[in-house]
Amino acid sequence: MAIVLDGTANTVTPLNGVLGATTPAAASVTTLNASGVITGNGSGLTNIAAPAALSTASGSAPSYSARAWVNFNGTGTVAIRASGNVSSITDNGTGTYTVNFTNAMSDINYTTNATISQVYAVSNNLVLINTNASGEVAPTTSAVAVICLSNAGTVADVKYFSVSVFR
Repeated sequence: MAIVLDGTANTVTPLNGVLGATTPAAASVTTLNASGVITGNGSGLTNIAAPAALSTASGSAPSYSARAWVNFNGTGTVAIRASGNVSSITDNGTGTYTVNFTNAMSDINYTTNATISQVYAVSNNLVLINTNASGEVAPTTSAVAVICLSNAGTVADVKYFSVSVFR
């Protein structure tokens, strides 16, 4: 049986046979409510809840997805290699960057993880979050500031910079 999703009304319409063949009686129309629960009036599909966890999760602890992530080249012209919910990287000078979110976080109480990797870089580099060359930067819902600092206290551009945000 084919199913058509009508995005304007969130209606699921089972069709007999081939897509576009015939429209079934109104009694077999099923809809999704605002919580993603299927409700219906005779189709046999009633109150089926959307999945509560990620399909790849195992065990009893909850699983949380990254709200934003990026892998970028911080040398020369900054370039994003791959990302999710990151619109751009702002190069604020040597070793200091701002990761700009495509969709803002719900508040500033998110957590940020950042790592660097560079074969030819000064050893013992340190990544600071919500910091720039002038010092601490308050987090915002639209971006997070990161900086690469060497053990000597100098900022340094790095070839491989990765940032992830969870909330």
